[in-house]
Amino acid sequence: MSSAKAAYTKLLTRAKAYPEAHEDHPWGETAIKVRGNIFVMLGLSEDGLVVTLKLPTSRYFALDYPNTTPTGYGLGKSGWITARFPATETIPLDMLQSWIQESYRAVAPKKLAASLP
Repeated sequence: MSSAKAAYTKLLTRAKAYPEAHEDHPWGETAIKVRGNIFVMLGLSEDGLVVTLKLPTSRYFALDYPNTTPTGYGLGKSGWITARFPATETIPLDMLQSWIQESYRAVAPKKLAASLP
């Protein structure tokens, strides 16, 4: 569990460590992409942390959390969820790191995803 700023930094570092992952800033948001495709978006403000990612396997489990909703713009239908954590709330860092890995595996080319342990 972690504060919003510390969690943002850890999640960003972890996401950028995946094979061929890189940081981009479309729409003013921090997005981590693999071969041009976003697998996680991170937002940090005074209000807290926002994480958006694709969860084809654990989507319904994730949506049981009070902080999560299907992502807007029709992305929720494709398995994307958005999790919002107020700055005053403890952030489940281990769970979010697991979700980032699932999202990477869902978005990355199969050979890259298969290279993960």
